[in-house]
Amino acid sequence: MSRAMRTAATGMMAQQLNVDTIANNLANVNTTGFKRSKIEFQDLLYQTVRRSGISGAQAPVELQIGYGVRPVATQRIFSQGNITQTSNALDLSIEGDGFFQIMRPDGTVCYTRDGTFKLSADGEIVTSDGFALEPELSLPENATDIHITRNGVLSVLIAGETESQEIGQIELAKFINPAGLSALGRNLFAATEASGDAMVGVPGTEGFGMLSQGYLELSNVEVVEEMVNMIIAQRAYEINAKAVQTAEDMSSMANNLRR
Repeated sequence: MSRAMRTAATGMMAQQLNVDTIANNLANVNTTGFKRSKIEFQDLLYQTVRRSGISGAQAPVELQIGYGVRPVATQRIFSQGNITQTSNALDLSIEGDGFFQIMRPDGTVCYTRDGTFKLSADGEIVTSDGFALEPELSLPENATDIHITRNGVLSVLIAGETESQEIGQIELAKFINPAGLSALGRNLFAATEASGDAMVGVPGTEGFGMLSQGYLELSNVEVVEEMVNMIIAQRAYEINAKAVQTAEDMSSMANNLRR
């Protein structure tokens, strides 16, 4: 009975991780630019009691006993989230593929779909954590109006002037395998060997998405879908727990046999 208990225990641990992943998705339902995850599983090793085709009667199938399940990946789903209007001049959403490039204090570049930008005390465009947008863009002190085109061209209107001045270009990055990016928290991702190197380009060109000023991309978490997945995970956990209980009851019956 020990084998059955251990096998069912792997199922319980797997469903616990499944619920943990769903809970994280639901916790970030209102996180700007958040991309939901789903956990993936594989079956474990099998014990072959009898192989097919080796007995005198040429057995057509094998006799195998499985040893449970294990989690192997948390797949990040990079589908487009809903777009909401904010009317904030520094709020940007990406419609299509691409990530904003963010420079961290240690000099490394990371990537995000969160377009909630602010101005620092020096007029530099930064994230809510104060990390600078890459390439670096700074606004003049006397700028009275900010305009960002769909292609990422940043222009400002200087006080006392009638025509806008172009001061920079926002660039996006994309990856062959965005699911291979490593989540860092703070709505940031880091490139890995699995994701491949970042390909940098101008919004609206070569497959890059377009920008929308005054809009933000919401989380792509579907609450109803996550709730259904949670119910399924809960039922799977319950049935594995029942298997543990059944194996324990059978073991108890065997131990209590008397002549």
